[in-house]
Amino acid sequence: MTIPDDDEPGARRLALVMHAAFFLLLSASFARFLIRHPGEPRTPWITVLSVLLALLYVLSPAFVRPRPQLLWLAAVVATWVVLVVLAPSFAWCSVPLLYTGLRTLPTRAAVLLVAFLTGLVVVGQLRLSHGFDPTLVLAPPAVAAIATAVFLHTQRQTERQRALIDDLVRTRRELAATERREGALAERQRLSMEIHDTLAQGLSSQRMLLQAADRTWDADPEAARRHTRTAADIAARGLAETRRFVNDLAAPQFDGGARLEDALRALAASETAEGTGAPVLFHLDGTPVALPDGVRAALLRIAQGALANVREHAGAATAALTLSYLGDQVVLDVADDGRGFAPGALPSPAGGRGHGLPAMRARVRQLGGTLTIESAPGEGTVVSVCVPLESP
Repeated sequence: MTIPDDDEPGARRLALVMHAAFFLLLSASFARFLIRHPGEPRTPWITVLSVLLALLYVLSPAFVRPRPQLLWLAAVVATWVVLVVLAPSFAWCSVPLLYTGLRTLPTRAAVLLVAFLTGLVVVGQLRLSHGFDPTLVLAPPAVAAIATAVFLHTQRQTERQRALIDDLVRTRRELAATERREGALAERQRLSMEIHDTLAQGLSSQRMLLQAADRTWDADPEAARRHTRTAADIAARGLAETRRFVNDLAAPQFDGGARLEDALRALAASETAEGTGAPVLFHLDGTPVALPDGVRAALLRIAQGALANVREHAGAATAALTLSYLGDQVVLDVADDGRGFAPGALPSPAGGRGHGLPAMRARVRQLGGTLTIESAPGEGTVVSVCVPLESP
C-alpha cells in the first residue's frame, strides 16, 4: 500500500496502521489455516501465495507512478482472490485492500472494487459457516458501504480544504502584490511632495534671486552681490537637504531635538532675509507642547509650501506665520495680503506646477487633520491647518 503523496501526518499514520493490520490479518489467516487444515495438499500453495502476497505488499512503495501502481494493485487483488478461493479465512485481508483501492483508483472504479471484494468476503464467510447466516450476508456489505462513504466524504473534505488553502495562498500573494503597488504609489507621492517642498522651492528662490541680481547688477552692484550670496546660501541649504533626503533623514531644522516653533521662526527669518518676496512675521500662541516627529516635519513642510506659494503667486506686501497650541490640537496659519484667488477655481497640476496645495492636503490627511483655505480675489489668502493631538 502506498503512502499518500501529500505526506500529511494523519494520512501517514493511517497508512502505517493499515500496513500493520494487513500483515496481522494475513498472519492470523495463515495460522488459522495451518491449525485447521494441517498436512493438506493445498498447504504448499497457500504458503507460497501468502509469502507472495506479503512480498507484493512490501514492494508497494516502489510503485509510485499511476500505471505501475495499477498493475501492482491488480497483482495483489488477484493473489488475494486465489487465496480466498483456496482458503476462505483469508477474506479478512480485504479490509486493508479496500482502503488501498479507495486511495489508488478513481471513485467509480474504487466502488466497483469494493463491491467485488465485499462479495468475495460474503462468499468466503458462508463457506466457513455450517449453515446460512443472514448476518454474514448483510453485515459485510453494510460495513463496506459505511467505510466507503466515510472515506469518500473525508477525501472530498480534504480536497475542499486543499482548494481553500490554495485560494488563500493565491489571495495572500495577490494582496501582497497589491500592497507592494500601493506602497510604491505612496512612496512616489511622498517623494513628489518632498521634492516639491524642498528642492523645487529652493530652485525657485534661487531663480528669483539670480533674476533680481541680473536686473540690478549695473545699477546697484552691492544689492546684486547680496542677492547672489543669498542664492548661494539657498543652494547650500538645498544641497544639505538633498543629502538628507537621499539618506531618508528628518528635516535639518529638527537636528538635536529642535522645537517646531524654532524651525518656523527660522523659516520666517530666512524668507524675510532672502528679499525675493513679502516679509514674513512669526507669531506663537499658547503654551508649546512636545509634538511627534511626523507632525513637526509635516507642519514645517506645509509652512514651506504655503510660503512658496505666497512668494511665487500672491504678490503680497506682508505675510504672517502663526502657530497656535490649543490644548488637544495644534493650528498652523499662513496668511498674506496678496491678490488672492477663488478657491473653487484652482487649476489642476500641469506642466510641473500646482503641486503645492495637493501636497499639503495629502500631508494633512495623513495626520488626520483638516486644511482650510480662505481667499477671494484682491483680499489675500489664509491657509489654516488643524491637527489633533493625543491626550497626555
